[in-house]
Amino acid sequence: MGVIQHRARHPSDSTDPSDVPGSAAPGTLSAAPSDERLRNEAWFSKLLGRPEFAAISGAVMVFIVFALAAGSSGMFNLDGIMNWSQVAAYLGLIAVGACLLMIAGEFDLSIGSMIGFAGMMVAIPSVYWHWPISLAILFAFAGSMALGALNGYLVIRTRLPSFIVTLAFLFILRGLTLALSVLFSDRTIISGVGDIAAADPIANFLFKGVAFHSLFQWFGHIGLLKLLDTGEPLVPGIPKVLLWWALLAACGAFTLARTRFGNWIFASGGDAVAAKNVGVPVKRVKITLFVLTAFCACLFAVLQVCDIGSAAADRGLLKEFEAIIAAVIGGALLTGGYGSVVGACFGALIFGVVQIGISYTNVDSDWFGVFLGVMLLLAVIFNNYIRRRVAEAK
Repeated sequence: MGVIQHRARHPSDSTDPSDVPGSAAPGTLSAAPSDERLRNEAWFSKLLGRPEFAAISGAVMVFIVFALAAGSSGMFNLDGIMNWSQVAAYLGLIAVGACLLMIAGEFDLSIGSMIGFAGMMVAIPSVYWHWPISLAILFAFAGSMALGALNGYLVIRTRLPSFIVTLAFLFILRGLTLALSVLFSDRTIISGVGDIAAADPIANFLFKGVAFHSLFQWFGHIGLLKLLDTGEPLVPGIPKVLLWWALLAACGAFTLARTRFGNWIFASGGDAVAAKNVGVPVKRVKITLFVLTAFCACLFAVLQVCDIGSAAADRGLLKEFEAIIAAVIGGALLTGGYGSVVGACFGALIFGVVQIGISYTNVDSDWFGVFLGVMLLLAVIFNNYIRRRVAEAK
């Protein structure tokens, strides 16, 4: 067996590590030379991996396009901003619910029909049965959320695709809305709800009109806002739908990012079987989210009925697809497990800007549908690319 010999080190043999280029003294960490290109690439990859990146980029692009095409037409004056932001806010209400449900791996195609049906549940009791409209609104919320729970229960119990179950409810609720409207009023529209809401202090405060009216009046009288001949400001205040949208979006984003329930949503949509095996109550999560989408649809209906003053059988037509498109543009995957409430809100904002912005340009509004289709296709392609990239990085 060979013997390993250790030669004693002579002081002259020792070399101070600090004298060797690129070496560090004992007990210190050598700082590797930083590569700015690597840092930039890592930063960009992290940004690119965010679900809402595509929606924010798309929103910036849309704003630039309309700033160039319709910048002098008043689209970005305060009254123009209120117009397209109000359209975005209505869609944003249901996009938040649709996004959370999609992250959990399910769809609700009955959202649009629920809007029309909830409007009738507010209008018929208050106009024909003379209920206080606050009670009618509570009745609408309770009925809508019960139907949402039924949707979720049937999906879980029957194990049918949520696409099929909610598609059935799309037709059921639309048919009920039309039948009830004709039964009570002989028309497809019930009017007079706005006056009833204005006389009710709770409904008037929560759902009707605008907020901060006195503040905007003061702005007008000191010259910050344009005044009409009546002395009222051109923009009377902030539409309450904008405040509801901001509140709902903030709650949804916080829940998704900072709570255990948010983790359960991602887990339920990513792999329901694995999530169930580690103790996630997948059934309860999904039923809760179906109830949430029904709540969002009812909130949309209540705000719309109180503002417009009527309920109509065709309200909410195709809104379920717009909500899903907004969620997909915002980064939600059709297969579940990935998405962002912030991204869905930016997707709704794109809708509002384009839908109203077209009227400020010379472009025919018929092209709006083409835009929606192109945006959906690009969003799906981009999201699939990001999903593959994330999967390869793991």
